Amino acid sequence: MKGLVLSGGYGTRLRPLTHTGPKQLIPIANKPNILYCIEDIRDAGIKDIGIILGNVMPEKVQEFLGDGSKFGVKLTYIIQGEPKGIAHAVNCAKDFMGSDSFVVYLGDNLLKNGIKAIPKKMNQEKADCVISLCPVKEPQRYGIAELSPDGKQVLRTVEKPREPKSNLAVIGVYAFNSSFFKVYPKLKPSWRNEMEITDAISLLIDSGFKVVPHHVEGWWKDTGKPEDILEANHLILDGIESSNEGKVEEGATVVGRVRIGKGTVISGRSVVRGPAIIGEACKIGPNAYIGPYTAVGDRCEIGSAEVDDSIVMDDSTINVERKLVRCMIGKGSRILSANGMLPKGERLVVGENTTMYL
Repeated sequence: MKGLVLSGGYGTRLRPLTHTGPKQLIPIANKPNILYCIEDIRDAGIKDIGIILGNVMPEKVQEFLGDGSKFGVKLTYIIQGEPKGIAHAVNCAKDFMGSDSFVVYLGDNLLKNGIKAIPKKMNQEKADCVISLCPVKEPQRYGIAELSPDGKQVLRTVEKPREPKSNLAVIGVYAFNSSFFKVYPKLKPSWRNEMEITDAISLLIDSGFKVVPHHVEGWWKDTGKPEDILEANHLILDGIESSNEGKVEEGATVVGRVRIGKGTVISGRSVVRGPAIIGEACKIGPNAYIGPYTAVGDRCEIGSAEVDDSIVMDDSTINVERKLVRCMIGKGSRILSANGMLPKGERLVVGENTTMYL
């Protein structure tokens, strides 16, 4: 079995962060989203993985992942170019897959418990396709699955139905065999002018292939919007363990589960409350406060500031006597004092290499 990670799309809901790189490289708890996907596939015993590249700076994905060897996998890059839907992206991997079965993982999804159960279900059920399902509150916003009365087979999948017949969303992890490529030529573009994966799954069902559901246990997040990324950061930080490879100076306080990277210094009268993660070669303080559910990247400097429930990306500087809450601070940004021009508790989404005076 092979793996396929989709790293295309424009990431319009994450601008300005995606003006300077693909959304799949945005860090969550100091690790790019796409790396969680690759590790899940690897941990399911799949080492041969294709990466679908879009047209938003694909070279940055290749530069970060390389040939995959440092992550214990072998990577093959496949160019999709202009995004024309998930099914189109999968079809771009036809030559790479050959006759093998494969798992598809959308590069902006996160699953608490990984995907080990999906290849197992594919084999046990002798299925042509396994789709992952999760109950949602607003099913009209998702692709929705309708199941047989016994719940063992999928009868139909519909993309964003006006009147959903279930609350089971088809999330971004699937398994297929070569039957996908047999039905794809019959697929027609949707009203969005995209080749929808839900339409491809329905076409498999209509063609007599066996499609079975996998009900996801634990949390699942689609990290398509800033608030989703911040929530995913919460969920991952909830599971971290404390470690300290840096230096906490006398007078500084670290409380709760906090991970501190090499070369980082927490200086006098600063407070870090976990769960939180601080990367390598950072300078925190003096008089800084890092609140729970905050992830600070490498080589950051945080002076007399309060940062709570936020993501601060690499090489950023924050030195302002304000409380920053639920912020996403892009790589290389500087947030500096300007005598309190903005109110306390501003919520920001700041792109890379930005300077702001607050």
